Amino acid sequence: MASPQMVMYEEEFQRIQAAVDRLVRESNAKVVFIVDKNGQLVAASGEVEHLDTTSLASLTAGNIAATGGIAKLLRENEFATQFHEGEKANVYTQLVGNRVIMVVIFDARSSVGLVRLRVRKASDDLGRIFEDLAEKAKSSMATSPLAEISDADIDNLFNE
Repeated sequence: MASPQMVMYEEEFQRIQAAVDRLVRESNAKVVFIVDKNGQLVAASGEVEHLDTTSLASLTAGNIAATGGIAKLLRENEFATQFHEGEKANVYTQLVGNRVIMVVIFDARSSVGLVRLRVRKASDDLGRIFEDLAEKAKSSMATSPLAEISDADIDNLFNE
């Protein structure tokens, strides 16, 4: 099942982008991107010019969903980490706070050990950012003038 749309604020987006940029440098990755579980690209860094990031984001979310189904069959909560090794490119995928998916694409210039180490720190950093974002969204919804409008009010508006 798809999760609700994420509300993004400029301050948190800048923090997310800085974390993604740092991960590219520190892990010597080709590309790092963050995707929400609906398959929407949140942030990207690295050599993204010649990549179809929209398709990659969508396929990554589908892969995570499929792997979640496998986890349930095996009575696991989830498989938070995935690694795919190719001839030229490797893909390391990590769920962050059960909210978003971090994808690191790297080649022989790096190693899975270095990527795993750097992803662990970046995952902690991003987890805190997304917690802050959720709190901010929750508090802004509570003070929003739209928060007091009910479904009945909307139905009445269209029935008049």
